[in-house]
Amino acid sequence: MNEAQYIWKDGKLIPWAEATTHVLTHTLHYGNAVFEGTRAYMTKRGLAIFRLKEHTKRLLDSAKIVCIKSPYTQEELEKAQIELLKANRNDYKGNVYIRPLIYLGYGVMGLYHMNAPVNVAIAAWEWGAYLGEDGINNGIKVKTSSFVRNPVKAFMGKAKAAANYLNSQMAKHEAVSCGCDEALLLDDNGFVAEGSGECFFIVRNGKLITPFYDNTLESITQATTIEIAKDMGIPVEQRRITRDEVYIADEAFFTGTAAEITPVRELDTRIIGNGKAGEMTKKLQEVFFALVNGENPKYAHYLTYID
Repeated sequence: MNEAQYIWKDGKLIPWAEATTHVLTHTLHYGNAVFEGTRAYMTKRGLAIFRLKEHTKRLLDSAKIVCIKSPYTQEELEKAQIELLKANRNDYKGNVYIRPLIYLGYGVMGLYHMNAPVNVAIAAWEWGAYLGEDGINNGIKVKTSSFVRNPVKAFMGKAKAAANYLNSQMAKHEAVSCGCDEALLLDDNGFVAEGSGECFFIVRNGKLITPFYDNTLESITQATTIEIAKDMGIPVEQRRITRDEVYIADEAFFTGTAAEITPVRELDTRIIGNGKAGEMTKKLQEVFFALVNGENPKYAHYLTYID
């Protein structure tokens, strides 16, 4: 990991190596914590956070869902992320990944969590393409997972909660162990849900198609991709997608803060389209990367510059 000088923790900037916690921290044992993944891009004007407000709002929404009361407001958390990037600016030469975390600290044990102290930490480090630059350019190999996406009748999937990601971790491990780059999870009815940490799109007959939000995280990058597509005049449809429909799609790709827009060239040994990044995918990538790099004034309101 590319360490930076400081981490923001409970209202203070502290040295990276001192951002520690007790082994009896409640979250470590019972998994109740919420987090965000936010990117800041190194634009010509300097570092700029992409959709800071939306990511911070989702963090607080996640905390509400799992009954954790944040000790900080949205405005305070936004300022904290800006403060952290300013403090570490000399450590960053490229794009930065920001990880705010609200978790239950040391003080009580047992399943009942409401008496546990609430801690907040924000780290930010330089991080490139999550699925690799080759994946961004040429596409990745994907396996349909034997693990289903956490069903809504079992857990609250609208929360970006730490406990939800054990399922994703096992799906990712299975896919990589089988020689693939990423997993595609179905829902408990057998329809496509999402990747281990990304949302999913296919292209068929000139139309961009993505699953409903009913069994996926409400992705900010997915929403941005839909907005871009509509602005480009591309028809967009949200509906159920079956695994075999992906096999015969013209194109497919993942979206997410970490994955950005990553093409899928193969699913379950079936080549998708021509086995490369499709034309619509490449057009969406071009507009998306221009947006996050501050090169498209139409979307300038999505960037918070670190002056």
